[in-house]
Amino acid sequence: MPETGQMIVWLITGALAGAAANKLLRREYSFAAVVIIGLLGAVVGGFLFDLAGIDPPDKTFTFTLADLITSFVGALVLIMIVQLLFRRK
Repeated sequence: MPETGQMIVWLITGALAGAAANKLLRREYSFAAVVIIGLLGAVVGGFLFDLAGIDPPDKTFTFTLADLITSFVGALVLIMIVQLLFRRK
């Protein structure tokens, strides 16, 4: 189980990653939606990286590039899934 401090870092990086993914995919989600997408993206990214066997070397209470990349990848995947599920015809 991750430490509370590390979970806070993941939440912050998840929110930042959600905003970046939103801009990259040129979506117009509200600020609240972007934060939620980023937070959920952090969970999705962590799950995907765990499945792929990718493990960041440093699991201390720090902000790492690995955390940001994991959150960003998860946010991208989540936005793409949302787009597929709620595609307007």
